[in-house]
Amino acid sequence: MKTLKAFLLAVLFACSAPLMAAETLTIAAAADLKFAMEEIVAAFKQAHPGDKVDTIFGSSGKFHTQIQQGAPYDLFFSADIKYPQMLAKEGFAASEVRPYAFGRIVLWSPSRDASKMTLADLTDPSIRKIAIANPKHAPYGKRAEEALRSAGLWDKVQDRLVLGENIAQTAQYVQTGNADIGIVALSLALNKELASKGGYALIDDKLHQPLEQGFIVTRRAADNALAKQFADYMGSAEARRIMVHYGFVLPGESLEK
Repeated sequence: MKTLKAFLLAVLFACSAPLMAAETLTIAAAADLKFAMEEIVAAFKQAHPGDKVDTIFGSSGKFHTQIQQGAPYDLFFSADIKYPQMLAKEGFAASEVRPYAFGRIVLWSPSRDASKMTLADLTDPSIRKIAIANPKHAPYGKRAEEALRSAGLWDKVQDRLVLGENIAQTAQYVQTGNADIGIVALSLALNKELASKGGYALIDDKLHQPLEQGFIVTRRAADNALAKQFADYMGSAEARRIMVHYGFVLPGESLEK
């Protein structure tokens, strides 16, 4: 009888162990990472088939505020490194701030050949609506504003601006015809769905502050082993390859293209 009990307990433990070991991870990621992060998560999960990884995309500024208010995010990937830096100073991080990329902004439109355009072309009367992300909380919107100001165009296009909640929504406005052209993330313009519908033109990075991006493991995930493993995975060859594929410039590499 004792042998049977021991056997049954061993079977029960063996069956339940994978469930007990399964971990969950919630990632808050800037919207410019939409396509790159989905691929990175898919690659990561191949080595972690029993674990659950949820990714939420949005504006970096809003994620910053939500984490301050106790939002249940384990990792925060920001399009502007200043947001995780502020959270780290405020005690909301369980890791150092890790730079992971620089972003680029581009002119993009599915209805005209943006590849031959410059910012000066935005004054063309045929362009009635120009989409940018909201500069108040979206880093890509702030950089778009800086570029337009540097080019002396900000005041000239004010009445034609359509503001997206984040850079993904901004691209969607252009894609659906709610704007004629947009200043969007290169990482989105390189996605096959958008790339098949229009060309893009890189905006001179000297016209705006760098889009240095960084991430943290949040204080909430201080004891989450999966969060730390994913943070380390971002430095892997596969994760770096995916980031480069979507036009991100890795730390230490030149922005010149």
